[in-house]
Amino acid sequence: MTPTGPTLLGFDVILVGTLLAAVAALAVMMAIYAAVTVKDPMSKRVKALAARREELKAGIVKSNARKRQSLVRRTDSTDKVKETLANMKVLQQSQIEVIQQKLAWAGYRNKELAVYIIGLRMVLPIVFGFVAFMLFYVLNIMPDWGSMKKLFALTAAVGFGYKGPELFLKNKATKRTGEIRKGLPDALDLLVICAEAGLTVDAAFNRVAKELGRAYPELGDEFALTAIELSFLTERRMAFENLAGRVNLDAVKGVVTTMIQTERYGTPLASALRVLSAEFRNERMMRAEEKAARLPAIMTVPLILFILPVLFIVILGPAACSISDAFSGNGPGG
Repeated sequence: MTPTGPTLLGFDVILVGTLLAAVAALAVMMAIYAAVTVKDPMSKRVKALAARREELKAGIVKSNARKRQSLVRRTDSTDKVKETLANMKVLQQSQIEVIQQKLAWAGYRNKELAVYIIGLRMVLPIVFGFVAFMLFYVLNIMPDWGSMKKLFALTAAVGFGYKGPELFLKNKATKRTGEIRKGLPDALDLLVICAEAGLTVDAAFNRVAKELGRAYPELGDEFALTAIELSFLTERRMAFENLAGRVNLDAVKGVVTTMIQTERYGTPLASALRVLSAEFRNERMMRAEEKAARLPAIMTVPLILFILPVLFIVILGPAACSISDAFSGNGPGG
């Protein structure tokens, strides 16, 4: 197909401009839609915390073992998936516990989702492998590829299908842990103020969750849930241990250890939290300095590949054009 309009590097300028304008218009429409349909993030969090409060309340009121089983959020579909995986001899309790821990780190409260994750690890490799086989071997979309490249692509598709769910959970847990790490020193400062003001531990956690809920929503969720568990659980130590189990962060485990020790031995809470807050702030400053020190080494490759060539073209381009014109006899004196 020969372009009818002006071309640049072999591409039709009008066609490329039309496509770019269409992409820009679509991006503007999506931005307007996202701005108009924005939802309050607090509503979903409040609903989840209210559900947890009702579960804990029901666990205290209902002493009947059969009624206690209804507290676990299970559905018929979950039972069917679990039964199918159990019949296939691929469902192990240790595997379920590992996936449940990863779900907790990623912010998912429903432990029954671990069954679906294990099921996806079985189904997705088959689906991705079948799609890759159809694309590379049946439809032959890459005729230039040899047998080794096609086999490698098929293997990569199957491997991605197997590791995809865990990679998704790991990525989400990493982002969530980073957000909690950012807000932890501020949360400890507020806990110190609440403790010195005479608030109880559960009231202090609840107050900090309200104050930091919008700035650090992940940390606000964890503190609010801890406040609810402190109010309803029979052992307060269990509430702190649940907080340490839901967050994959050593700093949170240190705070939990401090809270348990103050509950057991009656040591001053404000002074211990103040020391922890200072340590976490120093650690955050050291991480920022480390990133700043790595920046020159990280910028070396983009500087060589993208910035220096453009700079050479801008500086040496006019001189090269003048020299070329001089040698070709097209200069002012030619």
